[in-house]
Amino acid sequence: MSAAAGRNALLDELRALMAAHSPPLHALVVPSDDAHQSEYVAERDKRLQFISGFTGIARSAGLALITMKEALLWTDGRYFLQAEKQLSDHWELMCMGEDPPVEVWIADNLSDEAVIGINPWCISVDTAQRYEHAFSKKHQTLFQLSSDLVDEVWKDRPLANTQPVVHPVEFAGCSVTGKLKELRKKLLHEKARGIIIAALDEVAWLYNIRGNDVHYSPVVHSYSIVTLHSAFFYVDNRKVSVESYMSENGIDIRDYNMVQSDVSLLASGQLKGSAVNGSSHEGNGMNDNSKILIDNSCCLALYSKLDEDQVLILQSPVALSKAVKNPVELDGLRKAHIRDGVAVVQYLAWLDNQMQENYGASGYFSGAKGSQKKEHVEVKLTEVSVSDKLEGFRAAKEYFKGPSFPMISAVGPNATILHYSPEASSCAELDTDKIYLFDTGAQYLDGTTDITRTVHFGKPSEHEKSCYTAVLKGHIALDTAVFPNGTTGHALDILARTPLWKSGLDYRHGTGHGVGSYLTVHEGPHQISFRPSARNVPLQASMTVTDEPGYYQDGSFGIRLENVLIVQDANTKFNFGDKGYLAFEHITWAPYQTKLIDATLLAPAEIEWVNTYHSDCRRILQPYLNEQEKEWLRKATEPITVSC
Repeated sequence: MSAAAGRNALLDELRALMAAHSPPLHALVVPSDDAHQSEYVAERDKRLQFISGFTGIARSAGLALITMKEALLWTDGRYFLQAEKQLSDHWELMCMGEDPPVEVWIADNLSDEAVIGINPWCISVDTAQRYEHAFSKKHQTLFQLSSDLVDEVWKDRPLANTQPVVHPVEFAGCSVTGKLKELRKKLLHEKARGIIIAALDEVAWLYNIRGNDVHYSPVVHSYSIVTLHSAFFYVDNRKVSVESYMSENGIDIRDYNMVQSDVSLLASGQLKGSAVNGSSHEGNGMNDNSKILIDNSCCLALYSKLDEDQVLILQSPVALSKAVKNPVELDGLRKAHIRDGVAVVQYLAWLDNQMQENYGASGYFSGAKGSQKKEHVEVKLTEVSVSDKLEGFRAAKEYFKGPSFPMISAVGPNATILHYSPEASSCAELDTDKIYLFDTGAQYLDGTTDITRTVHFGKPSEHEKSCYTAVLKGHIALDTAVFPNGTTGHALDILARTPLWKSGLDYRHGTGHGVGSYLTVHEGPHQISFRPSARNVPLQASMTVTDEPGYYQDGSFGIRLENVLIVQDANTKFNFGDKGYLAFEHITWAPYQTKLIDATLLAPAEIEWVNTYHSDCRRILQPYLNEQEKEWLRKATEPITVSC
């Protein structure tokens, strides 16, 4: 049986379970999220992929709606092309931003009083409330299932993983005691007696622990409840290896599955834990109406255990504390990006040599026509084999722990798929006549990295060069921005797009995201984006954010350039309004390909920026390279000049 036929059979099994359920279900929502609303999820939580065959990887990559007659999959612009390729003819693709949202489709297309099943652990409070509002006009019901129906048909569902480990203060920069003290101050400020933390990176950051329960993100499947006098860590008791560490920091370890019942105890005021600072009770000096704080991304299963008048729904204060890096974290990030830059330069130098030896390419530097292809290629270079080589260069570096996300290694039209992930059985071979884009990152004990570069080993067309240069101009415009405190990423997003807009070009993704300190590679709560959510959180000094504009010509090529930036105080001549001003420091080091740059399209200040950046690349990276690599870097960073 083919994979598509097998999934079609699974749809029949699911529909049988829906019909037999009490009450019968008219539809089933299958999101891409896990119980923690994580960006990347463990293999055992990839229910959407299992049932549909769609392998979109990022959070909110998609969701499925299965009715008795239809199977629909919603995804956003990053994944339209990928979903079209992967879905069988039993599925209908729904394009976010173009087709009605799932809750609107349900309200418009399903009958009055229809029952829509959902796993309450895999839907956020915010999403559930939006659904319920949409369903109310036809008295449709969002029904919380006691077990996930997809799990019931998933016969070989993968097992859970691993053990948590302590993340030393020499990398974390702040003790657990210090973090809990600051969190409790914020709870008092909000007149809250406790907080429920469901986001895996927030629990990991707060308790200074790391793990490998999830690919690419060094986190542990866990929850936390913190009150003014106690702290709790909910984790699978089969994999606990940090008992003494938690005890020393006044944290009670409880089984992962106890979190729902303990939320009920918290709601009733009966949750008791180890005393902190000599306190032996949970009294907090507040009246009985003091609130329990949750983030609106917390799962419905936990929210449902609280009375509505008890809940204070706010952005988690842990998210912002985590995003504003301390000096130790910033120092670690800078050092990690230097090591990472060395690996990327070693990779590019190696790849340039391989392309010339095996494909007769004109090379990284020459603009000669790449038409001298060898009829017989001695060693085939594929999207997967070359990405493995880059991981090998990274693995040799100090503190390397693994990739921070699936490497995007894309030739020609594959680079138009924004989150393209090549597979060895079907990936493309490198081509001297096509652009090659790689978007990669690594986890190091002292920092997380994320970089994108776009290159051509033959002769790029004038159109490719003009597009690359427009992307570069936007990249520089954001990098050099100076802006007042209180500015959001929504206001800055236009800087990266304007050079593209002038030619009628654009891109469908955001321009920047936060980056963790040996944590998740895409970190909030701030972002640089056209999306309304980017208005919610102003940028602050010591935050990290990426700078990654792009352009993607369907069926032909994709271009993206990405550096990680640190927000820092700007030294401006004036200080209008006594606001204070901010700027960026780039910490990513790898050359841009000058033969893809049309220097006539750059302003003198932009040429100076590129030349200065390349000079800094040489100065910072050369001490760690061998002689051949140094020579390659010297040529790659030769100053750009414009003929009069």
